[in-house]
Amino acid sequence: MHLRYDPTAVTRVKDARDFGRVAVLMGGDSSEREISLLTGRAVLAGLVRRGVAAHAFDPQGRPLASLLEEKFDRVWIALHGPGGEDGTVQGALEYLGVPYTGSGVMGSALGMDKLATKRLAQSIGVATSEYVVLHGADDFDAALERLGLPMIVKPASQGSSVGMAKVERASELAAAYEGAAALDRSVFAEAWITGAEYTVAILKEEALPSIRIETPRVFYDYQAKYFRDDTRYQCPSGLSPMAEEHLANLSLAAFDAVGASGWGRVDFMMDETGRPLLLELNTVPGMTDHSLVPMAARAVGIDFDELVWRVLETSCARVRS
Repeated sequence: MHLRYDPTAVTRVKDARDFGRVAVLMGGDSSEREISLLTGRAVLAGLVRRGVAAHAFDPQGRPLASLLEEKFDRVWIALHGPGGEDGTVQGALEYLGVPYTGSGVMGSALGMDKLATKRLAQSIGVATSEYVVLHGADDFDAALERLGLPMIVKPASQGSSVGMAKVERASELAAAYEGAAALDRSVFAEAWITGAEYTVAILKEEALPSIRIETPRVFYDYQAKYFRDDTRYQCPSGLSPMAEEHLANLSLAAFDAVGASGWGRVDFMMDETGRPLLLELNTVPGMTDHSLVPMAARAVGIDFDELVWRVLETSCARVRS
């Protein structure tokens, strides 16, 4: 059974009973399990407060076929990283015929792959930082020549900044590569950008106000994202109305280019001229107390419980065909 995404089918649900029985998929077995559990528990609590018949479901210890056996009507995907955010679980839910939140198989797979996202963004005129794909030590000299130092090395398909490392000396490149390659066969290096970092949340194909991120860490890494209390956020971000609109348009264009849908987040850094450079796209952003999408939603009067409700409404766009 195929579940076709029809954005016109996303309607405002007034009665929690209309959602039926909802499974909040959380945990899983990726490197981001810890954060997924935090996201899932927050989402579950928000839905329950709104009267939704929602229940936790950790696919690490239960087959997805149990969703049918336990008569779940839809799924709120709170899985981060490979297996949950890369089209795998979306494909399984398509096979089972269970509607789910957010992006479909293609949008999830492409959005999880930072290299694919960069290439698609560049093809439609959304700028990204210069990069070199690293297959091994033979590519180090080319990376150093083209990108200079410092640079950042990234695995292509991990989220939450897992596996990323800043390289300030040529002697550090091998260790950075090995750390990223231990998580993903696809690794690349990017030129280091020193400008401000911004993120734009997307909800039902509309951009929310941008957020400016400031961290005392080397970069906005795993600790800064989820656990540090000295990371600073500005929302509104302080951009001019014209710059804000430009960033929103870039975000929506990149989101559309990879086939993402429903909700998500697009991250940028500004270069020395103030030009936004796309970093990555997230199709299942975090929803913890440190997370950015709830912050952007609050700026337009949408509290956390209403936000998780509206994300759940995106599952109504998965119609059987």
